[in-house]
Amino acid sequence: MRLVLAVLLLLAAPAFAAGPFRFESIDGGTIALDDWKGRPVLVANTASLCGFTRQYDGLQALYDRYRAAGLVVLAVPSDDFRQELSSAEEVREFCAVNFDLDLPMTDITHVKGGQAHPFYRWLAEEHGFVPRWNFNKVLIGPDGRFVASWGSSTEPTSRAITARIEALLAE
Repeated sequence: MRLVLAVLLLLAAPAFAAGPFRFESIDGGTIALDDWKGRPVLVANTASLCGFTRQYDGLQALYDRYRAAGLVVLAVPSDDFRQELSSAEEVREFCAVNFDLDLPMTDITHVKGGQAHPFYRWLAEEHGFVPRWNFNKVLIGPDGRFVASWGSSTEPTSRAITARIEALLAE
């Protein structure tokens, strides 16, 4: 009886929808979204040679503003739009020198098409979201569920994004 009850409780518990997705870290090792269960995560596909690259400042400002409250901002460099540097080392150095980033960052990663990372395939298949350009942003809730997405022209510190983050942090 206890075993049946335990199984029913596990089945009824909300799953971390973003699942066991792992990214290669730009600093070596891996980044597991599961490690941030219980925290909102803003994921942005980025590129160093894009007209929106200045948004790194906004991503860092957002991270600085809300990290103590639990927000994680994850930058996902991608060359899918042919505007990324040629190596992770170059990306890391570029971001450190030009933007003084200390937010988590993946290695260069595919975000669309047949080689898309499983996280981005999940977004496409389950939520119809495929980045149309660099600096598209996706907000994942503390339960791992897709909350919202924004295109390149939406600044990371815009009210549209901060209002959703603040609501999640207040839950």
